[in-house]
Amino acid sequence: MILLDRVSKTYNRRGSALERVSLHIEPKEFVIIVGQSGAGKTTLFRLLTREEKPTSGKIVVGGIDYDKLKDKDIPMLRRKIGVVFQDFKLLPAKTVYENVAFALEIAGLSNAEIKHTIPKVLDLVGLKGKENNYPLELSGGERQRVAIARAVVRQPKILIADEPTGNLDPKHAWDVIKVLEKVNKFGTTVLLTTHNQEIVNALRRRVVTIKDGKIVSDRAVGQYKNA
Repeated sequence: MILLDRVSKTYNRRGSALERVSLHIEPKEFVIIVGQSGAGKTTLFRLLTREEKPTSGKIVVGGIDYDKLKDKDIPMLRRKIGVVFQDFKLLPAKTVYENVAFALEIAGLSNAEIKHTIPKVLDLVGLKGKENNYPLELSGGERQRVAIARAVVRQPKILIADEPTGNLDPKHAWDVIKVLEKVNKFGTTVLLTTHNQEIVNALRRRVVTIKDGKIVSDRAVGQYKNA
């Protein structure tokens, strides 16, 4: 599903953000990526979504060799990868329904297809009955679940969740983690970054630790040890 072979990313004068990183993630895995701020996690994600190109090394995602990826095919690649951010990035003037529908409208789906799809996705993330609420009428956890719904509504093969619980209290954080686990059970590969040791230790999933642009630990099921 995801293969990085000796991938490096160097920025002029700022040194290497990633240095000869090799990583293999199977389809339907749930992998937690940890490390201090500036360790290289965000650069890794930007390479996977092709917002950045590696300085060297090979990346293959879902059978797509990034070396052969043409610019015109990048939107097709990004449809396979959903992304959720710490700060939600919802449209405040649109309802929950409209925020999620927006992702499908961009993809060119018909109104009938959108009306058929959205109730299922909102049910999946536990927001049935909130269709007509605006983001400011929701809790932080509910807003993040709207963001997850928007990210998975096009059924991506991979979901990148970049510090999705960073702004949330413990209860809402766990609500979001449970939704990510549910998404994973339906067959989506999930990559999660978090600084929350309690979440990492409780999930008992594969943990990849990045430090100074290098993978320093890759535990099948292990506890988060500060890098």
